[in-house]
Amino acid sequence: MTSSVRTRSRRTVQVAALGAAALLALSACSSSGDSGSAKSGSEKSGSGTKISGDITVFAAASLKESFTTLGKDFEKAHPGTKVTFSFGGSDSLAASITGGAPADVFASASPKTMKVVTDAKDNVGAPATFVRNQLEIATLPGNPDKVASLKDLTDKDLKVVLCDKTVPCGAAAEKALTASRLKLTPVSYEEDVKSALNKVVLKEADAAVVYRTDVRAAGDKVEGVEFPESADAINAYPIALLKESKNTETAKAFIALVRSAEGQKVLTAAGFLQP
Repeated sequence: MTSSVRTRSRRTVQVAALGAAALLALSACSSSGDSGSAKSGSEKSGSGTKISGDITVFAAASLKESFTTLGKDFEKAHPGTKVTFSFGGSDSLAASITGGAPADVFASASPKTMKVVTDAKDNVGAPATFVRNQLEIATLPGNPDKVASLKDLTDKDLKVVLCDKTVPCGAAAEKALTASRLKLTPVSYEEDVKSALNKVVLKEADAAVVYRTDVRAAGDKVEGVEFPESADAINAYPIALLKESKNTETAKAFIALVRSAEGQKVLTAAGFLQP
């Protein structure tokens, strides 16, 4: 082979090699561009569902301590959010919602009071039960009247307080009394469980039938007495997103926290039973 032929052959190989390298470079750039586009799309999607803004949560009075904790946890996990709570009797909260009160989430102490909202079609999606709660007797510190059973509350010398029958804790107490064939005339019916408990805390009553979560939250201000009949009157707590919510993504995220393992840990530590 002549020298000129060998030179042309080497040049042909070099050109071919350079062409292949260029193709590989273009392919790499194309792949990199596709990856970048996918990444940008993912980031855009993430920002599209970013949790921010304010929500209002209507919740049963018995949830006050645990939900306040969860609200702070939520705000810390999602900077730029704010959770405002309205605690009270589930019946009055349900009435407020159906009456047009602005709220994003409703957490009720019974399916019956939640049904008021669902019947009015003021919810989005089916409510989910997230905890249950059981009754307990709250007495004065040290239990000076030696209350040991539900029957002991029928003593006419005792000043006993119950929640109103329209409130879940009152309905549960009534159910337990009926199952036990006991008749009890309280000195007052209170609008929610916290009001009933406070009568004992303030020593305006000798005992009250409340939730065990409220007894635990009160610490040494009261003493709790368990009674077997409470097992027949356990309340399920449902939670739901409301139709009038102005911030549904943040509201859904709060509900997710309540139902998560982290949320359940806070709730069970407060004395609630798992759903």
